[in-house]
Amino acid sequence: MKLSDFLDVPLRERNQLLLAGGYAPRFPEYGLDAPELESVRAALRLVLAGHEPHPAVLVNRWWEMLEANAAVPVLTVGCAPHLLEPPINVLRLSLHPEGLAPRILNLAQWRAHLLGQLRRRVDQFGDARLAALYDELAGYPGGLDHHVDPTSVVLPMRLRHDVGELSFFSIAATVETAADVTVDELVLESFFPADPQTAERLRSLL
Repeated sequence: MKLSDFLDVPLRERNQLLLAGGYAPRFPEYGLDAPELESVRAALRLVLAGHEPHPAVLVNRWWEMLEANAAVPVLTVGCAPHLLEPPINVLRLSLHPEGLAPRILNLAQWRAHLLGQLRRRVDQFGDARLAALYDELAGYPGGLDHHVDPTSVVLPMRLRHDVGELSFFSIAATVETAADVTVDELVLESFFPADPQTAERLRSLL
């Protein structure tokens, strides 16, 4: 346990280590709708709603959307209905040819960013579901461009929309004091306008 703490091993894998050593799992794994997680769930929903009119999503370990605020449909308009059926995988939704991909103006850059994140998580966790997801998404068209303008401070997602181009950068947040597997794997990703025009267009849309 001391070694896994030093190596920042996720709680799910710590439980697996304990089981492999003949011990009982130490960390519980409640469902997000369980009474034990009511306070965490309420806090996350408060953050999601408070982020409007900007989009924000809550995802799990496998990038499946668990919650979303009212601004997210601004991003997903025009996506194929089958990609919006639960469980919605936000990486698949972003890179699928029937998802956001045709409207992402810097698709090759955004693909390189998302696939890089996914590859690192596959390497870190050794998770078969994540590996299968990586293989699927890597097979989609769109190219890879690892170049970032040296004058840029963030890599935005530039999205074509009926009201004009929308440009976002994202900030990811986690529950740093998690002692439950489900909570440990939650990531709240908030999208912020990368320019004043996007902020104004979002206000007009919502």
